[in-house]
Amino acid sequence: MSVAFLDPGNLEGDLQAGAIAGYSLLWLLLWATLMGLLIQLLSLRLGVATGRHLAEICREEYPYWAGLMLWFMAELALIAADIQEVIGSAIAINILSNGFLPLWAGVIITALDCFIFLFLENYGIRKLEAFFAVLITSMAISFAWMFVDTKPSGRELIEGMIIPRLSSETIPKAVGVVGCVITPYNVFLYSALVQSRKIDLKKKGRVQEALNYYTIESLIAVFVSLIINLFVTTVFAKGFFGTPQANTIGLVNAGEYLQKRYGGGVLPILYIWGVGLLAAGQSSTITGTYAGQFIMEGFLNLQIKKWMRSLITRSCAILPTMIVAIVFNRSEELLDVLNEWLNVLQAMQIPFAVVPLLHLVSNEHIMGGFVIGTTIERIAWGVAAVVIMINGYVLVDFFMSEVRGFVFGGVVCVGASSYIAFLFYLIFRGKSFMSCFGRSRADGFAYLRT
Repeated sequence: MSVAFLDPGNLEGDLQAGAIAGYSLLWLLLWATLMGLLIQLLSLRLGVATGRHLAEICREEYPYWAGLMLWFMAELALIAADIQEVIGSAIAINILSNGFLPLWAGVIITALDCFIFLFLENYGIRKLEAFFAVLITSMAISFAWMFVDTKPSGRELIEGMIIPRLSSETIPKAVGVVGCVITPYNVFLYSALVQSRKIDLKKKGRVQEALNYYTIESLIAVFVSLIINLFVTTVFAKGFFGTPQANTIGLVNAGEYLQKRYGGGVLPILYIWGVGLLAAGQSSTITGTYAGQFIMEGFLNLQIKKWMRSLITRSCAILPTMIVAIVFNRSEELLDVLNEWLNVLQAMQIPFAVVPLLHLVSNEHIMGGFVIGTTIERIAWGVAAVVIMINGYVLVDFFMSEVRGFVFGGVVCVGASSYIAFLFYLIFRGKSFMSCFGRSRADGFAYLRT
């Protein structure tokens, strides 16, 4: 689960936040991680208490058209994340091969390796989990090595985590940080992962015991991911904040900048970065593959073989990724701008995963005795409100800076209006129907008719 906080999109957001904002956005990284943890725990709670995952329940509780819209939004976020993950792996392969393998070749390698990991799963889910542990350990060692080697300021690090600071120049990076940490498709994935362990739902004590263990597991995983993200942000804050390179640094050229800034040492820092980036890309592409399977199966109720679902979900992301790799291969600046907008795109999809989740976990008919309390519900809705306000800022900023021409402006207005209308539908429909005095959707309609 910690992989969701450690994909190449996160690393892109971390290094750009550190290079451009220095230590000033560390507080936001901390709070975004805590918000992501809360959403993760609610998703886990839904999966454990019901024995079903979020996409399945959404298909049953929402009208057909709304379910299709939620599926489309989830797929859009998945493709955006997958582009970053596959490109990140391709960049790492390019670094570790000393430039011998171009980005498009790395994309092909990364596209195929997910089937190798599916084969590994045949030997047991625990072996696959162990492999993930190896990848996360590789990231931790690589980025910890960089952290120790660059010797960032401990005082500034602590101040950055405690003192909230935000300026007009750092707002776009702040939006990207939130979009990186709370990844929409992983909200669906969390509730599905817990299904790998069989729990007797008829025994309340067993369900509560599972929730306790999953909570501890999540706390450990998120703590590890937070430390790794802090390592990356502080390394680039120490090395590049306030320098002429700060605004040009990105995932593509980060290794080269590190090498020039900190030199070779016992092990060239370029290859340390490459190993960490490869581990992040490989682990996140696997989670993306699994998330795509659960999302497609849950929303569309497609009962097909796992390898076929993998082929379909992987193809949805690989085609645009290959185009990106070929088109942007020689343009580092454009690729970094694309990555930044992909982070923003994912942030804009977060409400379409979080809002249905909040309605479901606060519905006693669905959750039974494990419905969340009023305090947790209010905090969770506060988190959702923050994300929605951030998305509102993104829409307004996009209108102000990018919209030119009547035709393009009209298309953007229609898209923004549809986005807002569907979001309002999800928020208020859930209040009036799904949560109607604790009844299910069918009971809600019956109640309103009477």
